[in-house]
Amino acid sequence: MASTPAVRRARRSLIFLLVIVVGLVGLITLGVTFDKENASWTPKLALDLQGGTQILLAAEQTDGKAVSGEQLQQAVSIIRQRVDAAGVSESEITTQGSSNISVAIPGKADKETLQRIEASAKLDFRPVLAVGVGVAGADTENAEADNAKADTKDGSSADAKTTDSKEADAKTTDTPKADAKAADTKDAAKAESVDPDPLPKEAGDQAWLTPGLQQEFADFTCDSDTALDTRDAPADRPLITCDDTGSLKYILGPVELNGDVITNAVSQKATDSRGNTTGGWNVQITMNDKGAKEFGKISTRLYGAQEPFNQFAFVLDGSVLSAPTMQGQILDGRPSISGDFTQESSKALADQLKFGALPMDFTVQSQEDISSTLGSNQLQAGLLAGLIGLLLVVVYSFFQYRALGSLTIASLAVAAILTYLLLTFFSWRQGYRLSLAGIAGIIVAVGFTADSFIVYFERVRDALRDGFPIEGAVENGWKRAFRTVLASDGVNFLAAVILYIVAVGNVKGFAFTLGLTTLVDVAVVALFTHPMMALLARTRFYREGHKFSGLDPRSLGAVYRGRAQFREPVIASRGAGKKNARSQHEAERRQTIAERKAAEASGTVAPSANGKES
Repeated sequence: MASTPAVRRARRSLIFLLVIVVGLVGLITLGVTFDKENASWTPKLALDLQGGTQILLAAEQTDGKAVSGEQLQQAVSIIRQRVDAAGVSESEITTQGSSNISVAIPGKADKETLQRIEASAKLDFRPVLAVGVGVAGADTENAEADNAKADTKDGSSADAKTTDSKEADAKTTDTPKADAKAADTKDAAKAESVDPDPLPKEAGDQAWLTPGLQQEFADFTCDSDTALDTRDAPADRPLITCDDTGSLKYILGPVELNGDVITNAVSQKATDSRGNTTGGWNVQITMNDKGAKEFGKISTRLYGAQEPFNQFAFVLDGSVLSAPTMQGQILDGRPSISGDFTQESSKALADQLKFGALPMDFTVQSQEDISSTLGSNQLQAGLLAGLIGLLLVVVYSFFQYRALGSLTIASLAVAAILTYLLLTFFSWRQGYRLSLAGIAGIIVAVGFTADSFIVYFERVRDALRDGFPIEGAVENGWKRAFRTVLASDGVNFLAAVILYIVAVGNVKGFAFTLGLTTLVDVAVVALFTHPMMALLARTRFYREGHKFSGLDPRSLGAVYRGRAQFREPVIASRGAGKKNARSQHEAERRQTIAERKAAEASGTVAPSANGKES
C-alpha cells in the first residue's frame, strides 16, 4: 500500500520523538560518566523525602541591640538567596521566635554551604571599570535600566541613566577594547600578573585594567561555577562579577564604601523637577555623615567621566544589585535611583540596600540530621493514590474505547518516560529536587493528559458519525481536537507559571512539575498519540471498524454517507437500533434543501408530509 502524506508525517513525528528521548538519555549518560558527583539516573529527592540537615541560627546585632522583625525577615531573604546560589533547591528557611532562623537543607550540607549560610551579609560600593554580556547569546534588551537622580547643591536635579543593555557590547569594546585586545594578546596576558605594578591608589583608576584582568573578563561567563565564588573577593582588588539576572558582567574596582553608611532606603513615587509625580517609582537613599562626605568625592570624580567610568555599583554578596551612572555631584548624601521600577521591585531594591549590610552576626545554636521516615510514609500513600487513579483511567479507557484504550495507555507510558528523563536532567543541571508536592503535580497531570486523549478520540468519533472514512476522520478530528488541547493546556501552563512565580518552598515544586507535565502532554499528543492513530487507521482492524476497535461506525450511529447518501436504517425500538434512528433523524435534519430533494427523488428517504422539517 502506497505511503500517504499523513503516514509520512506520522513517521517523521515518531522519529523526532525518538530523537528527543535518545538525546536526553545520551546527555544523562554523559553526566553520569563525567560528573558522577552531581549526575545520576534518578532525580534528586527533596527534604521531605530524603531527609537532610537542619541548622538553627541565632541572630544578634554587633552593637548589642535587639534584632527587629524586619531585619530578621531580610536576613531570611539573604540566606535564601545564598542557598539557591549554591544550587540547593527545595530548602526550607523560616524564622523561629524573635531572633532565630531555621535552615533545613536536603541531603548532607557541605562545608562551603554552611559557611555561606553563617556568614554576615556584605554590601559594598565599587566603581565600574568595564561592562559586557554575561552569557553568550543572552537577551540583554530586557535588562533593567536604572537611573541615578541626585539633588545638587543649588537645589536642581540631575538625572543619569544607567548602562542601556543595547550599549553593553559597545561599552565593553570602548573601554578600552577589552575583549578584542585580550583575544589578541591571550598568551601574553596569561604570563603577566593580573595586578598592575605598582598598585593604583584610586579605586577607579584605569590602570587596574591589565591584560591579565581583561583576559579573565573575556573568559568569564555568568553561568559558570566561577560566578558563584565572588562573595569572598578581596576588598582591595578588582572584582569580576555579574548582576543578579546574569545578563551583564562587570569589572569593578576595589571597594570605596561599605554598605553600613546607608542609614535608610525607601521606595517612593518618582517626581519631576516641579515635584509632580511621574507615575514611576524610585529608591531614595540616605547616608550618614561619613558616607555623604565620601560619596560626594566619588560623585565628583564620576560626574562627566567617559562611560562606563561614570558608573558605580551596589554589590551585595558579590552580585551587582544596581549600577547607575552619575550625572551630578551628590554632596548631601541623598542619592535616588529611578528606572523601570514597579512598586514591588523598588521596595525589593530598597530593602536590599537598607538591610544589605546588616550589622548582624549568626551563631549556630544547633545542627542535626532530619529523618525522612514521615516523608517516606506519605510518599507511599501518594504513590498508592496515584496508582489507583491510573488504574481507574485504564479501566475507563478500555470500557469506553475498547482496543483504542491501548493507545491511551501507551501514550501515558511515553509521557511518564519523558517526564522522568526531564526531571533527572534538571536534577543534574539545575539542582532540582523532587518533593511530595512535585509528585502531587505529576499525579494531577495524569488526569490532564488523559483528558487530552479523550478530546481527540471523541472528535474522531464525531467525524465518523458525520460519514467520514476512518483515515479522514482521524485527520478531521485531529484538526478540531488540537485547538482544544492547546487551549486547555495553555490555561494549565499559565496557572503553573503564575503559581511558580508567586509561591515559595514546596509549592514551587508542585508548580514546576505541573508546568513540565503540561508541556509533555502537548508533545506526546502531537508527536505520539496522533501519529500512532494515523498509522492504526490504516490497519484492517480499525479500517473495517471492528466492533472492539472503539471506532465502529455502526455502533457509533453513523448514518450519513456523503451527499444525499444514507445507509439503510436499522429498525429497532431499543439499543443500537434506537440510537441509529436518532442519528438518522439528526442527519436528515442537517441536510440542505437541495440534498433533501435529491434524497427524496432517489427514494433513499421518504418525503415528509409537508415538505418541511418537523
